[in-house]
Amino acid sequence: MKLSPKRRKMLVEIQSDIDYSFDDLKLLNTSLTHSSYANENRMKNYENNERLEFLGDVVVNLIVSQYLYTSFAELPEGELTKKRATIVCESSLAFAARKINLGDYLLLGKGEEVTGGRNRDSILADAFEALVGAIYIDGGLEGTRQFLLGMFEQEVIYALSKGNLFIDYKTELQEVVQKNTRAKIEYIVEKEVGPDHNKKFYMNAIIENKIIGKGMGRNKKEAEQMAAKEALYHMGEKYE
Repeated sequence: MKLSPKRRKMLVEIQSDIDYSFDDLKLLNTSLTHSSYANENRMKNYENNERLEFLGDVVVNLIVSQYLYTSFAELPEGELTKKRATIVCESSLAFAARKINLGDYLLLGKGEEVTGGRNRDSILADAFEALVGAIYIDGGLEGTRQFLLGMFEQEVIYALSKGNLFIDYKTELQEVVQKNTRAKIEYIVEKEVGPDHNKKFYMNAIIENKIIGKGMGRNKKEAEQMAAKEALYHMGEKYE
């Protein structure tokens, strides 16, 4: 598939989001090409991201397994398996994809586009695994390990300490604030961007008319969580 100047520009942009530069931009593009788009455009089977997803699944499991094995030397196999299952599941991989705005760069068929495919957990999780597979081919195992741990290690450490990869940051923030004050936290939409099927909400977390955190999400709840998360970061509570 020949890359248009517009598509090439988008691929350059995502490299800054993921902090990894590809030697082969076409490989990155393939990792972001959903089968629905490939089918509609009569592309060959190997030009969608399914093969890279297959490879990425193995690589993610390997890197996470090695990380847990090294970081939790006292845990038996059964406990390590449980922790890995918490990290490597569809929801957590979709969470990782949203963190780097992966949905914005996907090539989707018209049907998937109009039905919200850019924000569907299954599509995002598959795309994230395909991206990992592409980085593995392009940069080897060490480059892939650096990408995964560089982007997500601190979040994983925090999540494992809480026993849940999906932290309720709003509740965490409320508990932190209540230690020192009875002030109420408000969440106010700063702006909404994009069409209804692909809207982004920008949210401010506010205490006593002061913005303490900003966040963006595909819906108001997600944006509130991200605003609370940033507020916790600034308060030094993010990775207790």
